[in-house]
Amino acid sequence: MTKDLSRVSEFKTEPIYGKIWSSLKRFPGVLAKGADKSPATSGPAAAALISGGIGCFTMMVAHHLSDTSKEREKILKDLGGWIPGSHNPSKLWGNIGSYAGKETMLLIGWLVSWVILYFLWKDKQIKSKTIFFWIFFLFVAATAMSWHPLFPYLPLH
Repeated sequence: MTKDLSRVSEFKTEPIYGKIWSSLKRFPGVLAKGADKSPATSGPAAAALISGGIGCFTMMVAHHLSDTSKEREKILKDLGGWIPGSHNPSKLWGNIGSYAGKETMLLIGWLVSWVILYFLWKDKQIKSKTIFFWIFFLFVAATAMSWHPLFPYLPLH
């Protein structure tokens, strides 16, 4: 009992940053406990994971479309106008141009596919092999689409 009281008095005299650090050190323990009941289906998790790959693939398709047409590049540049730095007139800071629209396409592809897949799969059990296959395929395809030897019409910037 006296050991607990001495620990409490130490905590009261401890500086604020020490109190914050002490509470942060206990934080991962809460996460390690886990849920009381495991999820019944894997569909929502599969939707969240696979939609990331769909978003990346969508961005690379938008990239290829913009590099093959000035009109599409302008459309993507306008689409990404909401992102800070997309239309920066400063030569020092530059601007990211149509890449802002490509990022926007990634966000749209990710969020829209997540919502659609969630509602399709919310009560379904998706096999882990299926989840892994689609994540792997989509991320590898998106990565390969940025490789110049496969797509020689892409400019080397």
